[in-house]
Amino acid sequence: MPTPTHAELKAQQWQHVLLRCVAGLLGFETLSGLSIYFLPFSVPNQMMVLFHTAAGIAFVIPFAWYQLGHWKIYRSIRLSHVVLTGYFAMTATAILILSEIVLTAQAIFATRIGYVWDLVHVVATFALIASIVPHVVTLMVRAARASTTAVGAPVHTASRRFGMVTLYLTAAAFVPVAISIAVYQPTRLVNQLPKDYSYLYGRNRPFAPSLAKTSSGGAYDARSLSGSASCGTANCHKQIYDEWAVSAHRYSAMDPAFQKVQSVMGEQNGPESTRYCGGCHDPISLFAGTKNIFNKDLTNLVGYKEGVSCIACHAIKKTDVKGNAAYVMSQPGRYVFELEPGAAKQAASDFLIRAYPRHHIETLQHKLFKNPEFCAACHKQFIDKEINRVGWVQLQNQYDNWRKSRWNHPGDPTKTIECRECHMPLKVSSDPARGDDRDYNRSPDDGKHRSHRFLGANQFIPAALHLPGAAEQVRLTEKWLRGEIAIPEITKKWRTGPAVPIELVAPATAVAGRPIMLQAVLTNNKPGHDFPTGPLDIIQAWVELTVTDQAGNVVYQTGQRDSGHFIAPGSFMLKAEPVDQYGNLIDRHNLWEMVGVRYRRALFPGFSDQEQFTFICPGTLVSTGKPASAKARGDTASPLDRTVTMRVPQGRVTELHVTARLMYRKADQFLLNFLFGKESGITAAVTVMSEDHRTISVASGE
Repeated sequence: MPTPTHAELKAQQWQHVLLRCVAGLLGFETLSGLSIYFLPFSVPNQMMVLFHTAAGIAFVIPFAWYQLGHWKIYRSIRLSHVVLTGYFAMTATAILILSEIVLTAQAIFATRIGYVWDLVHVVATFALIASIVPHVVTLMVRAARASTTAVGAPVHTASRRFGMVTLYLTAAAFVPVAISIAVYQPTRLVNQLPKDYSYLYGRNRPFAPSLAKTSSGGAYDARSLSGSASCGTANCHKQIYDEWAVSAHRYSAMDPAFQKVQSVMGEQNGPESTRYCGGCHDPISLFAGTKNIFNKDLTNLVGYKEGVSCIACHAIKKTDVKGNAAYVMSQPGRYVFELEPGAAKQAASDFLIRAYPRHHIETLQHKLFKNPEFCAACHKQFIDKEINRVGWVQLQNQYDNWRKSRWNHPGDPTKTIECRECHMPLKVSSDPARGDDRDYNRSPDDGKHRSHRFLGANQFIPAALHLPGAAEQVRLTEKWLRGEIAIPEITKKWRTGPAVPIELVAPATAVAGRPIMLQAVLTNNKPGHDFPTGPLDIIQAWVELTVTDQAGNVVYQTGQRDSGHFIAPGSFMLKAEPVDQYGNLIDRHNLWEMVGVRYRRALFPGFSDQEQFTFICPGTLVSTGKPASAKARGDTASPLDRTVTMRVPQGRVTELHVTARLMYRKADQFLLNFLFGKESGITAAVTVMSEDHRTISVASGE
């Protein structure tokens, strides 16, 4: 067989089937890649990602086969700008293939694609365009110039056919993309309030009396704000999901006390009034229109299970420090298949989120989280005339406590401790959200994320709900209450020791038969807000004081609980006593009737308070009995049965041992009995936050 001439060889190369296939795929990959990079997030662009990935994998073998043969033919040709651009194009394509393989593997098997590999892929794309276009165009122009000669005409014809076939194949590659776009039916979200929805506070305020709003001004389908579990099952944010799954944010709507109080509020004050609570406790149900006058189920199933879901929190775009859920929530566009059942569809959706994360990041990650004002939207509360029919009353207010406290140094982050620094401490992480370059003391590769346990003071509900991981959450919450959890990143700014230490001030000696005066000093050492904080009509923090003689007999005590879990009247308590317009005590968390507070005692950050206790120093040992309780100071709990201490001569008292403990529980027993019935046996766990001990020597009074 005669050796082909140079012109015949060129014509054969233009007509090579592999070249046309490779060129068609390369054209599709280039155009679809540019679309993904430059065009906004959309269903077509997501479909483009799927087909771009599939075509890229299919491109590898044909390209390698063709390129090897092409190089063997032309490797001996003298170096020129055409040959040089060919080498550049070959190198750029090889880098594109390598980076695509890595990125595809990361999107399938890892938690996120690598920033460097993504950048390499993008840069290699533009490098390929910059080299392949002059390489091919120059060759086609040369063929066109030689078309008038007998030798050049076949080459020109072959090059023209190559161009046309490449265009056809590139266009054909977009056909399945177009079909998938046309066939795909996204989940239809019903962003409408029920037809019988009650606009008690006006059509322009559909979610009032809550100050929560949506960016559209209307309803959001509950499905659009839910699906938190997918954040964990998608092999992305599992660490963060596991933390959130047992947090107060997660069970904010599941809380049985909240559910019961909401039910009573709806019955007494109208179901629409429960929207006041929904903005913070149950935003999914609120925006879906569940808290409606004709709906007995004020919390829908989705809202009940997720409370403040991942999306409900991350979709907030604007907040106001007025409180009462003063925020604006957006409705993020979801990825294709994200809301649809089926393992294959979920896998495709998860792949898209990792392979095409721009929209996911832009819509759910923003600087707003880093401001205490973000927390203020819900961690600040008031009642006004729309609720109590009387007027404005300030309720819990952690934000302004912090703003006016010693922990806030505006403009100086090295001294300031913000909400997230305490309640969301850094954790070693493999999560794709690890790292942060927006904090003064962090970096993008610090390998940590902020904990989403949101440790605070609720050691009651996780256990009451039997949530998975409740035991660990309760254990950590109790450690948190005691101030035993170290936070290395703020160690130099934070106080050491208990969160709220108690210190006993007692005389070194006492005389039998004479009064002894003790003092218990409490200091709000670590919290950046009042202690206690939250709804002080139900939270209880009190001092338990016990004095025993050297034989262990109790000679004085206060702050103990009886068999019904009630605290002894007269115990020193940090609490509030809200009242209604008739002066009646608000003791069922019926805040919709509250107009003011007749008594309030709490510790401002960094401040101390003290209580004085006086009793007669005994001279003889006590055998049995219980001392009479101190005078009641307004505790709403049932009184203890009063008993008289019986003293039997057992010898002389020589020492008194004093123990003072600061106790804390999330809910008082009267409320729990009211909500669930005394026969339920439900009681709130009690945590010993701090304690102190003293020994007093007793001298004879003779």
